[in-house]
Amino acid sequence: MIKVISFKICPFVQRVTALLEAKNIAYDIEYISLKDKPQWFLDLSPNGQVPVLVTENGTALFESEAIVEYINEVYGLLESDVSPEQRAIDRAWSYQGAKQYLVQCGAMRSPDCETLAERSANLSKAFAKAEKVLGDGPYFKGESLSNVDIAWLPLLHRADIIEKHTKYDFLSDFPKVKAWQQALIATGLAERSVFADFEDVFSGFYLSEATYLGNSDEGLGNRGESCSSQYASRCSSSSCC
Repeated sequence: MIKVISFKICPFVQRVTALLEAKNIAYDIEYISLKDKPQWFLDLSPNGQVPVLVTENGTALFESEAIVEYINEVYGLLESDVSPEQRAIDRAWSYQGAKQYLVQCGAMRSPDCETLAERSANLSKAFAKAEKVLGDGPYFKGESLSNVDIAWLPLLHRADIIEKHTKYDFLSDFPKVKAWQQALIATGLAERSVFADFEDVFSGFYLSEATYLGNSDEGLGNRGESCSSQYASRCSSSSCC
């Protein structure tokens, strides 16, 4: 059985586990602390980062893009009869999602409203691109779940958790992306691709007193609404969107 080595709230790991879940591929998972990386992990991962996937042959693969490509080559795509051109387009859109993971992490860790607005504006550029090409759904390419959906799932899942806890909605200006988010959440892949206490650990890090979104002294609901309004005001007078 293949094995995934993970950090509990890493979006790059969730992209891999969500793909495995969508394909119904059995796997084991082991969590490590990035603050105290064991030597055996460093021996497997040249870059010292998660995810690492250990194949059934015992080969350790690193970098999420390479791992996803391996899974698709060995176990097949989620869709059948995808042309080379369409596969290239799908990879490009998947990359557009994955390269926003750290952008979103930075936004969620913002210490104040102004920083959150600025970082959210950068993230919104990616959501705006998706909004322009999304059709009637429910998924990115229509009725069929694809690798593009899997790549964007960590972003949309985390945005859903933030909204649920704070009322701050990263997707408020993007109704098609919002509908896409809800369709993906409804598949259950988000919950199945993370560990049982994911939301608690995620909230403890991104909604702590060190972050604007988690500072309970200001009131979650009011803070989310006021900062959303400030963000909208800033965007209406600039090119950030």
